[in-house]
Parts: sequence; structure tokens; C-alpha cells
Amino acid sequence: MHYKLTGKLVLGADDASGMFPLDGNDYDSAMLAKFNALIGKDFKKLLPKVLLAGESAGVLTADGAKYLDPTGTLKEGAVLCPPEGDMGTGMIATHSVAPKTANVSSGTAANMTVILEKPLKNYYKEIDIISTPDGKPAALIHTNNCTSEINEWVNLFSEVAQLCGANIDKGELFTKLFEKSLESDNKTGGLIGYNYLAGETLAETVNGAPLILRSPDGKLNLANFMQMQIYSAISALSLGMDILEKEKVKIDRVTAHGGYYKTEFVGQNATSSVLNAPVTVMENAGEGGAWGIALLAGYVLNNSLSLPEYLDKIFKDTKMKTVTADDKEKAKCKAFLERYKKNLSVEQIASKVN
Repeated sequence: MHYKLTGKLVLGADDASGMFPLDGNDYDSAMLAKFNALIGKDFKKLLPKVLLAGESAGVLTADGAKYLDPTGTLKEGAVLCPPEGDMGTGMIATHSVAPKTANVSSGTAANMTVILEKPLKNYYKEIDIISTPDGKPAALIHTNNCTSEINEWVNLFSEVAQLCGANIDKGELFTKLFEKSLESDNKTGGLIGYNYLAGETLAETVNGAPLILRSPDGKLNLANFMQMQIYSAISALSLGMDILEKEKVKIDRVTAHGGYYKTEFVGQNATSSVLNAPVTVMENAGEGGAWGIALLAGYVLNNSLSLPEYLDKIFKDTKMKTVTADDKEKAKCKAFLERYKKNLSVEQIASKVN
């Protein structure tokens, strides 16, 4: 699309890192040499040029303007920034481009991008190495499942309520159930949940097999059940975090967005426990990728500062709420994650049977 608008075959650093690994502001020369030896050709000739945030990626041509607006009202000449996709624009929209910052998106699926201080020492099939729009290495943890299993159970509770003659607003029911989880005990009732409606690569499961386990001496009540579901929704992220901890990756702060955080405090508190870091939700986090690419476009016209400094100015007055889980919450979550990982083999067997 960018080529059709400008005639320039270029990509932003994050999008380019999805085509071939980067080393700084260009494709990794050592890896290119190995790949070229395998195919017997210069693969780089096929790759778009890598551009960093703040660089001009061409201007809207007459043909590009006509493509967007056949009436001719739109004129040529507008400056375009390097094109980026969801991950790159998500980093910008959440002000997460400096080393030791991270952003997490939790909805139907969940993903977390951690900006690295230096490249990882080893290769891990569970971790995608991408780039910030200004060329810093970043680690992407992606899960196929997040809130969908919670949605299924809320639908069931709604059906029970209707059976009893109560007509409850679904949004209000979500809020009440999430807030009820705050009354859970320190063992979450001995409950464990795997929300795998689809296979989960981090857990080495190919097929979906939602599963709930509970210890016979545990306490099955609504608060514990909802706390289990809330932890379960994002627990697969911890499997990726275990890998990054081996690499001694540090996180100072996490910025979160997505439907999982619609109920105030609850989702943030759980995420802070699972990731062991403060979690911030901005009032404009729902703006998403369109907001992020607009900021990158503005940076092309105002690039005298570094990208983190530019974003500092943009976000300085943004209202935000930060939650850091207390020691009691961290201990409860740690116990849950230990059971979650200890019994993962049961889920793996269920996945194969299913």
C-alpha cells in the first residue's frame, strides 16, 4: 500500500523485522550471508529498504492521491512516515519504546512486547524478536487465548440469572464478577484453569482443550472461581516471561490496554502479579494503532528529539492509573502459577485427546 501511495519500496523497522531479522537499522548482514549461501542469490535485493522513525518515507504522489480519492480533491505532496503494523504502532500508542519498558494487549488473544537493553543470547522458538520503530530490539510474547473463556462463563452465569427471572446487563455482570474475585482466598480455592480454546504454542499444545482442575480440599466458590479465570486468562504470558528471566531481561513498567482492563483495578492487579511489574492503563489506550501511526507521522515533521523524548512530550499530560500488586497478591498469584505450570502436562494430554 505504501508503494502504491509513494512509489517507495520501504518499511518501518518493526515491520521490516517481521520480514527478516534486523541488526540495528538494517537487515542482519551475517544472517543474510548465510541465507544467500543457501539460495545462491542476493536475497536483500527483494527486501524493502529499512527506515527508522522520524525519517521521511516519501510523499504522496499524484497517482497515490488519485488512488485514495478518484474525485481529485486530495492533492499530492503530503509527507509519509515509514509504514508500521500493529506491533510498532502499539509500542508508540502506549509510550513503550525505551529499554526496560513493555506493553501488553489483553483481549481475545494477548501479546506482550518487551523492549530489550541488548539482544538475547539464545534463540527461542516461543519468542519473536522484533524491533521498535527507532531500531531497538524487542521481544514479543504472543498467546492465542485470553478473555474468550471468561466470556463463555459470563454467558453461562447470565443464562442462570435469566432462568431465575433476573435480567442483568452483561457489562454490569462482568464488573460484578471481576470485583467478586477480590474476595478470593490465598490459595484461589485450589483451582487451576487453562483457557485454551485454541492451541497455545507457549504451552506446547496444538489443539484447544479448555480445562479446570481443583484440589479436593480446596474451596469452590464464586470469588475463587473468578480469580482463577482472571489469572488463567494471562498466565500463558508467564511462560514467555520465564524465558526472558533466564536472559536476565528487566522490566521497569508495563502499559496495558484491551477489554481485560475494562473493570478498574482487577485486571491491572492480576497482570502486575503475573509480570511482577507496575502496570499502567492510560485513558487513551483504546485509541490503538491509528493513534500510534499518527504520532509517527507527526514525528517525521518534528524529529529533533529522540523518539522517547518526543513521546514524553506527547504523553506528559495524559491521565493514567498505575497499579502495583502488594505482597499478599503476589504470593497468591505465585502459588497459582506454580500449580498452573506443575499441572500443564494434564492440559497437554487433553489437547492431544481433543
